[in-house]
Formats: sequence, C-alpha cells, structure tokens
Amino acid sequence: MTGYSQIAFDITDRIATITLDRPEKLNAYTRHMMAEICDAIDRTDKDDDVRAVIFTGSGERAFCAGADLTPESGDRPFASAREVDDLSDDIVRDGGGRLTLRLFNSKKPLISACNGVAVGVGATMQLPMDMRLASENARFGFVFAKRGIVPEAASSWFLPRLVGMQTALEWTMTGRIFGADEALKHGLVRSIHPQSELLVAAHELASEIAENTSAVSIAMTRAMLWRLSATEHPMMAHRMDSRSIYRLSRSDDAKEGIASFLEKRAPEFTDTVVDDMPDFYPWWQEPEYK
Repeated sequence: MTGYSQIAFDITDRIATITLDRPEKLNAYTRHMMAEICDAIDRTDKDDDVRAVIFTGSGERAFCAGADLTPESGDRPFASAREVDDLSDDIVRDGGGRLTLRLFNSKKPLISACNGVAVGVGATMQLPMDMRLASENARFGFVFAKRGIVPEAASSWFLPRLVGMQTALEWTMTGRIFGADEALKHGLVRSIHPQSELLVAAHELASEIAENTSAVSIAMTRAMLWRLSATEHPMMAHRMDSRSIYRLSRSDDAKEGIASFLEKRAPEFTDTVVDDMPDFYPWWQEPEYK
C-alpha cells in the first residue's frame, strides 16, 4: 500500500506517528482506515530505524468517534447474514478485532496520545497499546450496549486486564461516556496533559525508550508481558524467562549494555528486530479465525 488517505504517517527521530486523519468525520473508523493502520504497523515492524509508535487523532475534538455508520462510508459494520450473499471473513470478522490483533503482535512499543473523544472502536483500539496518555478534554465510552450490540475489538480480553473486571463490566454495561479523570483513576490512561502538551509528553516517553533500550529486548519484553500474563501458571513465564535470558545474555546488545554501565556512558545498541530476534521467536502458534 503506497500513500494513505485516512491516516497520516510520519517518522521523526526514530519515532513513528500514526494520525487518524478524517477530522471532518471526527476521525471515524472505517475498514479502509483499518487496512491503512495495519499496513503502517507492517512498515514499522520492518523498519529498524523505528523504535516506538505514537497514535493520535487529527484535530482537537476527537481521537476517534467510533465506527463510521453513515451510508456514504461504504462500510457495513453491523451487516447480518440475511443482508449479505457471501459470508467471507471480510464480512463476518469484526474489523476492530482485526486491527487490535495486529497491534497486539507489534514488535514495537505502541503509545496512544488520546486527544479528544474516543468512543466505541475509538476506545477499544487503544487497549492493546502499551501506554495511553490523554488530553484534559479526552472522553471515553464503551457504548455498545446502547447500540444493541456487544463490545468488539477483542476488548472483552483486553479491558478487564487493564482496569479490572468490575470496572470493565460497569463501563460496558452502562455504556456511559466518562472523562479523562475517571480513565486515570481506573488505570485506563497513565497520565493527563493539556491538549498543547499531549504529543510532547508522548514523544518524551517514546524517546526514553528509543534512546536507552535495546530494540530486541523491547520486542521480547512486549511479547512476554502481553502473552505470558494470561497463561494459567507462572511456570509458563519462568520457562520463557529462562530461555530468553540465556539467549539474549549472549547477544551483542547484552555485551554493550554491561559495558556502557561499567563505563558510565549511554549504550549504543546495534542488534535489530529484523535480523537478531531469538530463533525461537515467535514461540506461540497464532490461533486461526474460524
């Protein structure tokens, strides 16, 4: 995919920024936007110059106002079997879930800079991101029960892990819109910032990762925390910890990490996600959609 029409994509100082870019529609989500974001994540995974990815929305009103339900969008997010002739994956599969599953598998850390309204998929797409910052005017809503549907984008898996089951149930059962303060109180976001300072704060966080850490270490750490925290016993984590420590401790980055510490200087890591991931990565078998 060359060129984007519903997102903006930029790389500066080893940080990629993906901006949902339909301000006239409050950055409402479409399947075309989904495809563009997934393509952009494919690019960042393959680009060793990118060390972190920031998501935000165009304008000051909205991060993403949910799925575009207007007829002119061409999307049919609630199409039923009676309304379609071909029950292909593109029809049956939830587009929000296809996006969050791709974000879940990112090799680069993902940071959300939520700059306004984020409801429906605008809220759920942020759940697989690793850190979420919000502007003072950000508002969130898991409004599905008010539309006669259910939470999507695999949010029934992500949301309770982030905020706890009781809060997840309350937010999804009431479908109410709530502000940044409530999101912060329950751990949905890690900090609140004035609108003019939001992207600055997100870039500072991304730069802290880019300037001080090993790209391979970050990719492995991200996969381990997201995946192993959901397993049935800590032994599963212990197995992967042991294997990973053994392999990575023999890497050039580990040598550099120790040398820079002893020499009291900033590290210069050279191992790359494209070429130097452990030979057992990925260690999981991706489930099929069926």
